[in-house]
Amino acid sequence: MENLLKDIRNCTRCAAHLPHGCRPIMSASSESRLVIIGQAPGRRVHESGIPWDDASGDNLRTWLGIDKSVFYDASKIALVPMGFCYPGTGKSGDLPPRPECAPQWHGQVLSKMPKVQLTLLIGQYAQNHYLGTSAMANLTETVRNFEAYLPKYFPLPHPSPRNNIWQKKNAWFMEELLPELRRSVVNLLQ
Repeated sequence: MENLLKDIRNCTRCAAHLPHGCRPIMSASSESRLVIIGQAPGRRVHESGIPWDDASGDNLRTWLGIDKSVFYDASKIALVPMGFCYPGTGKSGDLPPRPECAPQWHGQVLSKMPKVQLTLLIGQYAQNHYLGTSAMANLTETVRNFEAYLPKYFPLPHPSPRNNIWQKKNAWFMEELLPELRRSVVNLLQ
C-alpha cells in the first residue's frame, strides 16, 4: 500500500488541466474498514493538504457522529476522492473532479483494502461511477433509496454548506437517513 500511495502522491497525469498544480490528496490503509469516496479537494484542502479540512468536512463528521481523531485514522477510514487534485473554480463553484483519477487509481487502492465493509458514495460523481445503471433518476432519489445499495454502498449528498437548502427540502435525510448512517458507522468502527 505504501508504494501505491507514494505513486499517487507523485502523480502528474493531468497537470496540464490543473490551474493550481498537482497535489493529490487522499488517505488509505490496508486496515481501513470504511471508505469515503468524495468528489475532489477544494481550494482550502488543496492549500492544507488534509482531506476534508473545510466546512464540508465538518458537516460530514457531524453526519457520521465521529470526531477528527477517528475520521483521520486511516486504519479505520480511507478518504479517496474521485479526483485527487483540486480542479479549480468554475462559474458556480469548483469544477468537476478530473476524470483520469478514478479509472487510474481506485481499483488499485481498493484492492489493497481487504477489510473494507462499507463505502460511502458522496455526491453524484461517486454514485454514477460506482452505482452505474443502478443509480436512480437523480441524486435525491438515489440517496432516499440508500437501503437498496446496502451493505456495500451508502450514497450521500455532498455535505457542502451549499446543500443546506436541499437538506431543508428533504427532512427525511436528517430524520431517517442520518440516524441509520451513524449506526452503521459506529457499528463498523467499534
